Amino acid sequence: MQSPASLPEPTPQSPAAATPRGWWAVCLCAAWCGTCGVYRPLFDELARAHPDVRFEWVDIEDDAEIAGDLDVETFPTLLIADGERALFLGPLLPQAPVLGRLLASLQAATPGAAGAGGEAQEVFERVRAARSR
Repeated sequence: MQSPASLPEPTPQSPAAATPRGWWAVCLCAAWCGTCGVYRPLFDELARAHPDVRFEWVDIEDDAEIAGDLDVETFPTLLIADGERALFLGPLLPQAPVLGRLLASLQAATPGAAGAGGEAQEVFERVRAARSR
């Protein structure tokens, strides 16, 4: 059985990570959340293992303008986007392999697949605007 921190070996840097159209994995959490505190190092390790994906940690209280009216009830809540469209928004088990499998399945999906909906898209656009370098 794989441990939650067991990750694949890092891959070489991909040019997709430097472009605004690359994949994004956004964790919506709160500083007071114990589960988020445990998940943060795993999320950061997963980011190192997937340099082709932009990983962002958003504290919904410190960055309330990014979360907007989104009512996050379960932590951690993940937002996954292909750079243009939000494809997933929802709670996810705080285990690195779970997020890794979700990313792989979304990246392998047919282009043009349905997005996660208007609210997810609005949150993604605020994250992208606030965190674009």
